[in-house]
Amino acid sequence: MHRVEGKVAIVTGGASGIGRGCARRLAAEGAHVVVADRDEVGGQRVVDELGTPHRFLALDVTSEAGWKRVVAETVKQLGRLDILVNAAGIAIFKDIERTTLEDWRLINGVNSDGVFLGCKAVLVPMKAAGGGSIINLSSVAGLIGVADAPAYCASKGAVRLLTKSVALHAARSGYNIRCNSVHPSFIDTPMCDAVINGAPDPAKARKAFERAAPLGRMGQVDDVAHLVVYLASDESRFVTGAEIAVDGGLTAM
Repeated sequence: MHRVEGKVAIVTGGASGIGRGCARRLAAEGAHVVVADRDEVGGQRVVDELGTPHRFLALDVTSEAGWKRVVAETVKQLGRLDILVNAAGIAIFKDIERTTLEDWRLINGVNSDGVFLGCKAVLVPMKAAGGGSIINLSSVAGLIGVADAPAYCASKGAVRLLTKSVALHAARSGYNIRCNSVHPSFIDTPMCDAVINGAPDPAKARKAFERAAPLGRMGQVDDVAHLVVYLASDESRFVTGAEIAVDGGLTAM
């Protein structure tokens, strides 16, 4: 229970879903966690569950000024920064003919721009701490195509290759900062629930999500969070620039 003992982590999208699960697992393994989210009520609720020394800081991941403020405040309050989990994300499911330019810009602003700004913002304080780990939540949609999600696929594909670029830059610069991407499939979260409940037949949609993985079920938040803890810990000290699927075998087909 001490795999990231004393490390300081920022988790975006930490008010719910995968972000919340990552914040909880990192805290359980000894990290001091800053939950960052636009949802101030939900984010504070998570921190109240975790207790001291964890913090909530409001953050719109599309704001460069917001990132600078949250990173500076984290270092001021907790003394250092070792881990960044870029888990904030949104999805709109429309095919290319129905996707508007506004849809495209909104999804890419959060999912792609937000990760870029986060990676950029944490390099200096992580170097000052002697190194660190950046974990970017992409998706299986960043590895394979999804017919009714062109903007989402593009944003998550951007995260995949941005991750590799950051990993190479940090390694070759001698920063001792690692950067990896995690690619979940259908995980039982509020985001998936919204898609399922918006389908004409929610029960049928849930079954389809479960059958998509050869393992025959949807993933659980902790299936992703346990991997994030590994990537945040020194156990993964020789892992950087990797893309790791958490998908029950979906992308193996």
